[in-house]
Amino acid sequence: MAITVRENLPAGRHAAVPPGSLFRRIYAPRAGDALAFSMATYAMPLLVLTITGSPSLTGLAFALEWTPRIVAFVPAGRAVDRRGAAIVCFIASLARAMVVAGAAVAVLMLPQGTEETAVVLSLAAVTGTLSQFGFVANEAVGAIVTRRDKARPHGIQAVLVGIDQTAAVVGPLIAGFLLLAGPGWMLGCLSALSLVAAVLGLQTPPTPLRAARTDAAGSNSALRLGLNTLLTLPVLGWLVAGLACSNLALGLLQSASPVIVVETFGRSSADVGAMWSAAAVATLLAITCCRLAVSRIDLWGVGMVSATLASAACLALAEAPSFASYTVLIAIFMAGDGGLTVVLRTVRSLIIPVTALGATLSLTMLLLLLPFPVAGILVALTPPPHLGNVILVCALVQAVALAVIFVRLRREPTLRLVAGRQ
Repeated sequence: MAITVRENLPAGRHAAVPPGSLFRRIYAPRAGDALAFSMATYAMPLLVLTITGSPSLTGLAFALEWTPRIVAFVPAGRAVDRRGAAIVCFIASLARAMVVAGAAVAVLMLPQGTEETAVVLSLAAVTGTLSQFGFVANEAVGAIVTRRDKARPHGIQAVLVGIDQTAAVVGPLIAGFLLLAGPGWMLGCLSALSLVAAVLGLQTPPTPLRAARTDAAGSNSALRLGLNTLLTLPVLGWLVAGLACSNLALGLLQSASPVIVVETFGRSSADVGAMWSAAAVATLLAITCCRLAVSRIDLWGVGMVSATLASAACLALAEAPSFASYTVLIAIFMAGDGGLTVVLRTVRSLIIPVTALGATLSLTMLLLLLPFPVAGILVALTPPPHLGNVILVCALVQAVALAVIFVRLRREPTLRLVAGRQ
């Protein structure tokens, strides 16, 4: 049995699948932006640790990187709704290329000290903001194609998650090795990748998701629209709550790992990048397995297995005795998280009404990102010897939350019937 995609009003020409191949119009722009996004996300805490040698400033940089991303989601969704994905992708990526290039010059010219630290902390905040505009635009286009194309929805979403995870394999590895050559090399490469992402973004079709309306003007109205839609879709709300708890653990691991790997295990920045790249490879394998499993079982079963893997790995990470075991557990955790992401994105693309798509996507992504700056603040305030205890507490919260949520959703039709969609 198939699930009918809900739509409140006719969407018009802009909701149709854009002309041209999925690779040229959807996947290539997503790949370009995802690679720059991945480098910026994983490199900024490492860059701060390399320049300052301070675990507290590393956690602060992570918080500064993610807090503006949260603030940017509502205006980003509104911009995509009103102006279309192509122009948002292009402007955001081009601005990021220019800002990073300017920061690279500043880092090379300034002496090591307060001014250089201020530059990289500010860069983390600005790149985080600009990256989210491009991400929201690509997410919106992916959601439109998922619901309008004849392909299976979880297949398209698995490809999109796969693109993100492939970028997550390459991005940290590039950033880690370039940091060994110097911060200027890493920032120069990130600027060049952002410029490529801007060019590819022009291939994204100019598809505004909703015409500008006087009764929906302003970010507050967009936020209310997304909130009202989320409240009418309980299954989406429960999944978002579960992923938010999981993201608190993920954010803590992303923020604390440079400190743990470099300070506790005595490894280099390249080892940090290699660790996250290995985790991304495991996630890609998990996504492939999830794609096959959803076709034969259902989303609830895939989600439950993924939640179990992620929770068990996170609980064990607090007591990891070596860098090798830490890397393996990070890979298992990320594999489980990738499966949960496929489940959420598939459900989200199926049940959000198209007339509220941009606003609801922005709200759900905002809620999913709220834990990341919290994780950065926790790392900034926690002495390195006690990071393991903080990770253990977050792992317990994640395990309990995911168990309760998937037990609650075990009879939810959306999670049980989607496997039959062709």
